[in-house]
Amino acid sequence: MRIVLLADIHGNALALEAVLADIKRKGHIDGYWILGDLVALGPDPNGVLEQLMRLPGLQVIRGNTDRYVVSGDRPSPTLEEAREDSRLLPPLVEVANTFAWTQGMVTASGWLQWLKDLPVELSISLPDGSRFLGVHASPGRDDGPGIAPEMKDSDIQKFFGSCDANLVCMGHTHLPMERRWNGIHLVNPGAVSLSLTPNRNACYAILEAAKEGYSISHHEVSFDHQHVIDQLNQLGHPGRAFLIRHLSVR
Repeated sequence: MRIVLLADIHGNALALEAVLADIKRKGHIDGYWILGDLVALGPDPNGVLEQLMRLPGLQVIRGNTDRYVVSGDRPSPTLEEAREDSRLLPPLVEVANTFAWTQGMVTASGWLQWLKDLPVELSISLPDGSRFLGVHASPGRDDGPGIAPEMKDSDIQKFFGSCDANLVCMGHTHLPMERRWNGIHLVNPGAVSLSLTPNRNACYAILEAAKEGYSISHHEVSFDHQHVIDQLNQLGHPGRAFLIRHLSVR
């Protein structure tokens, strides 16, 4: 079977569209496993969800920003931190307004309860008997530092010491990665949107699994950054300053 692994779409329907078009050119796909952070912070959260719903074999877990949208939780800076340091007030307001905007968009289109119901993990047995675990940041968590490519083995132990999967795929850090630790194959397909690769291309991976074993291939595709910037400006998106800075790095 051939499975597409996607993570960190972040409300960027145009980047997702470019990825899906690239995948279509590669031939038949049996399923799409989505590793969280679907709708915030970009300009078209509903467009992302509508595209995902048309995909075969769809499996979806939540990311930390999905939880922020549906629960009212927020990332740093907190109100308490802003009270102690007034320089944190502008980013606090920008973050609050951005998640409120996204929540309003998905609520108005009827997606909020679906997002609330997303699980935090995906466990599947592959044809060769390998135990696949999909998470956003690390087993049982949608937040925290995630697993960075340069992370020390001793730090990985803190998150994976009790993990019984052979293959763990995750997002959150926005960087493609493959690493083996203590008998576990750790894979990050990279981010569809807000990628931290030098060219800011959209990244994804394909898992090919058979009775003889499995393999992972990494891919990236460009998309029209200026079009997304234009969308943000036309909407008056409350988080556009941060997003435009990221999209303008080429």
